[in-house]
Amino acid sequence: MKEQMALERLAGLAAFARAGSLGSFTAAAHALSISPSAVSKSIQRLEAHLGVALFTRTTRSLTLTAEGKDLHERAVRLLREAEEIEQAAIAARSEPAGSLRVAASLPVGVHVIAPALPAFRRSHPRVSVDLRLSDRMVDIVDEGIDVAVRIGELDDTRLLSRRLAPHRMCCFASPAYLDARGTPRHPDELVGHETVVLRYQSTGQVLHWPFRIEGQVVEMTPPTGLSVDVSEALVAVLAAGGGIGMAATFVTAPYVSRGELIPVLSRFAVPRDNVTALWPASRRTNPAVRAFLATLQETFRERMAAATT
Repeated sequence: MKEQMALERLAGLAAFARAGSLGSFTAAAHALSISPSAVSKSIQRLEAHLGVALFTRTTRSLTLTAEGKDLHERAVRLLREAEEIEQAAIAARSEPAGSLRVAASLPVGVHVIAPALPAFRRSHPRVSVDLRLSDRMVDIVDEGIDVAVRIGELDDTRLLSRRLAPHRMCCFASPAYLDARGTPRHPDELVGHETVVLRYQSTGQVLHWPFRIEGQVVEMTPPTGLSVDVSEALVAVLAAGGGIGMAATFVTAPYVSRGELIPVLSRFAVPRDNVTALWPASRRTNPAVRAFLATLQETFRERMAAATT
């Protein structure tokens, strides 16, 4: 009975640490792979045991009380230590096994990572993969992510990183559109063309189109009558004859291979930030993480090479 109560308190501390870091029971539940009601009940039991209120709850917000703030950092530290113990036990097994939480942006996840998962599972059947795709910048440590894949670099001393591949930005259009409106030979000739632009969900800003002109990278934002906030929607519009748009070549590669899109102004295309894998230092020796990183390295090398040929 005492052991069960101790385990319940540890579960309560884990729920408290996650909810305090993420600001909601729902986000904590997602990070812990349990239900929001389980998080709520676990925290309520912890509060009853401690005799203090850890959160101030309203219908719209969840904030730490003064007592909660004092205890939260300790709870987070305890949770990390527990995770390190778990990772050490996992590392003792030679074969990759266990659950692997992977986070990525929607385009990278859909076009590069997801197609590689069946082969990874066949090679490592004891590893279960939980792929989480979002344009939101997740906190890898606080949300319990094992591996994240991001475009660009990240300065976070809690994380280890590995560059996977650079990605290339280029303009594309459908054969039907180019037959009807002509093919521009220089970025200046985009004037008068229909264009489709990507608007970032996180900031609301539109993607600036980079071109390498006479050795210099020049960015421009063409006038447009159509903007979308998901890369998949952008390439679908282009394939339907909506105009000229700019996207990463790994997103458009399937459309190009089927003849639905044609690269435009490709001699002015610009390589952009590296795609980078990130993982917590506590996962350093985890066999499943190491196996997945090896798969990512090979997958990105193959996919990026195919997208630039």
